Amino acid sequence: MDLYATHRKLVSSGSPLEPEIGFSRAVRHGPYVSVAGTAPIAPDGTTTAPGDVYAQTVRCLDIAEAALREAGARPEDVVRTRVMLTDVTTWREAARAHGERFAAVRPACTFVEVSRFIDPEWLVEIEIDAIVADHTAPDMIGW
Repeated sequence: MDLYATHRKLVSSGSPLEPEIGFSRAVRHGPYVSVAGTAPIAPDGTTTAPGDVYAQTVRCLDIAEAALREAGARPEDVVRTRVMLTDVTTWREAARAHGERFAAVRPACTFVEVSRFIDPEWLVEIEIDAIVADHTAPDMIGW
């Protein structure tokens, strides 16, 4: 039995590029979950809301949250997010969507500007890291 494989769960995005590139939408290894850069791709494969940073950010978060749940994590388990924008001056629109999801969780968060994404209509991509808490363990706050 491959011990490594028994502690690792891959979550697929359904993209035909996964095997070619060698990636997964998310990977869970033990309590750790990482969601790959998530673009604002609509269910039909087109770009969600071209020109609208807020709507694209909401779509990215929807996709990433679905991957988290498939990996056995919840939004409350999120410890870090990365918001990549093609125009950092639009950060407030992305931040509004992020805040709607994570105001109570307050993960470590970074906003950065990138020169572009694979699809030039994409204005934002999001990465998420989570640690699935052992809810039976003693409270660690204050250590």
